[in-house]
Amino acid sequence: MELRKLIHDLYGVDQPQGCTDGEIAAMKAVFGEIPAVLEEFYRTLGHTRELRVNQDEWAFPEDFQRWKHLTQSDHLLLLCENQGVCRAEIRREDLSLPDPPVYTQMEDGDPWLLSAPTTSEFLEAALTYEAIWQLKYSTEEYYWLTGEELAVVRSKLAKRPAVLKNWMDLEITFYSSRPDNLVVVMDAGDHYEVLYGGTAQESYAALLEVMEGLGQPL
Repeated sequence: MELRKLIHDLYGVDQPQGCTDGEIAAMKAVFGEIPAVLEEFYRTLGHTRELRVNQDEWAFPEDFQRWKHLTQSDHLLLLCENQGVCRAEIRREDLSLPDPPVYTQMEDGDPWLLSAPTTSEFLEAALTYEAIWQLKYSTEEYYWLTGEELAVVRSKLAKRPAVLKNWMDLEITFYSSRPDNLVVVMDAGDHYEVLYGGTAQESYAALLEVMEGLGQPL
């Protein structure tokens, strides 16, 4: 999916703000080069306010100027969980690739796990996931779904192509009935946790036609 459309549909942003040439040049001075896909992300969305009030924290070019320890890693940080217990990064050795894979790590010393085979796929999946915290109309708590209830969701809603793997030990998939609503399904291995919402009352109501009565609040 084109990220501008995703940001428009789920974040309500019509005019995203990007990083400057100078900020991109400073980033390249630190890392030598950055992937073309990541540069486009920075240039298109790097100063968009709605991306700076998420559940988790994106790393943007100015952060690498502000926090020098980020430049000393053998990875380039993309996204950090709000309590710092999980982070998504690109291996420094892969920065010459136009669209490199993205890996996650829970704690220092833990193994790096593949989150997405390309940066573009990671950006789409992570931006979709972070959108659930932005939606004006949404569930106030997580719901626990059985496999049978998830089958109902899968049969009645369209699955989005993005998948966020190995984020907080979860595999996260997404479903919608229209571009401006979203169901987030978090597969924890032995159960499914769900959040859902929409940008407007009518888009949320469209989801309730499927979701109402499914699951138990956690």
